[in-house]
Parts: sequence; structure tokens; C-alpha cells
Amino acid sequence: MPLIELSGIERVFKLGDSEVHALHALDLSFDSGEYVAVMGPSGSGKSTLLNLLGLLDRPDAGTYRLEGRDVTTLSADEQARVRRERIGFVFQSFHLVPRLTAAENIALPLMLAGIEPAERAKRVAQALQNFGLANRADHRPDQLSGGQRQRVAIARATIMQPAMILADEPTGNLDRATGEEVVRLLESLNAGGVTLVMVTHDTALGARARRQVAMEDGRKVGDAQ
Repeated sequence: MPLIELSGIERVFKLGDSEVHALHALDLSFDSGEYVAVMGPSGSGKSTLLNLLGLLDRPDAGTYRLEGRDVTTLSADEQARVRRERIGFVFQSFHLVPRLTAAENIALPLMLAGIEPAERAKRVAQALQNFGLANRADHRPDQLSGGQRQRVAIARATIMQPAMILADEPTGNLDRATGEEVVRLLESLNAGGVTLVMVTHDTALGARARRQVAMEDGRKVGDAQ
């Protein structure tokens, strides 16, 4: 059974009097543990697809099954729970809470899930160690380098041990050397069994994935492994 199964997905946005088909009759499935790059020009539907996969948006038609369950029919609260427990997000602009320290940012999903403080502290300490951030635990985002901020974001994305990580241009705001370090970190998580779906404009980065899905005008136009 695929981890992700999209069937006949449609997403239409209204712009004034016109309609834009961001996704059109999309069929796509990913198996557990895959490493997929979603590629295509701006406006091809890549980010819309990622938002749907992450339950940040709902399709206008079609079904989305995650781990065999149709998640498009869930209530907003149920979707939030699935998102919190099964999906990790890594964004180009990090999306850290500015007033919180690195440790507090990483702890956020655990707090939302109601994990006990002692267990929370243990897991956060381990994550800080694993991601080379132990000496940055009490630093706020504005006191961290871009690479450190992205590592905090990845630690936060994986603290609940999700089934998949959705990465939207994860190296877009980083220099090449730091971007390489971040990609290797994501790839090591994938090697540990986490499904990695990455949206990127960077063809060299996309070529590293074991599967490349090409998008154009809201449609899948290529799928190479």
C-alpha cells in the first residue's frame, strides 16, 4: 500500500472573473521511504501540490489517501492532528518563532501534542545533540546563522517522528556549502526511512533524488526513477 495516493486531484483558484487550474486531474502515489524531487517552472503547481500533501489546503475534487486513509474527508481538527503527528515541514524561510529559543522552537510540536514536560525536555535535548545544536539551545533565531536556523527547522519537523518530510526549496536562502550540508541532513533522515518530498527549482539538487516528478501547468508531465 502506498504511503501517499492522489487520485483525480483538482485545485482551482478564482482570480477575479477567471479561474486558474493550479492542479488538473492529478494522479500520483509515493511509497514509504521514497526520495522524490518535484520540479517545474513557477506556476506549475509544485507548491500547491506540497500544500495539499501537507493538509494545508484541500482539493476541489479527487481523493488523497495517506497511509490508506482518505484525509480529505477529515475535519479541520482531525487534519491538524494528522499534520502534527505524521508530516514534517521544512520551508525556504525557516518559519521559526522569532521570540523563542532554538530549544523552544523544536519543542513546539511536542507541546501541541500534549507531551509531558520531562519527556519533552529529553526529546529536545536529544534533537539538539543530533543536529549539532547543543551549544545553540538558548539562542533565538536572529542569533543563529542561516544553516543553524534550517537545522532547527528540520529538528522541529522531525521531533514527532513523522512518516514524511515536505521540503519547499529548503536550500533557497542558503549559500551553496550550507545548502549542501542541509541536503545531506535531509538525505540522512530519508536513509533512516522517512519519506522525503522536496520541491526545488535547482536541477542539480533535483537530480540527487531517486525519483523526479516534473510539473507543468498543474499537470504531471514526467515521472522518472
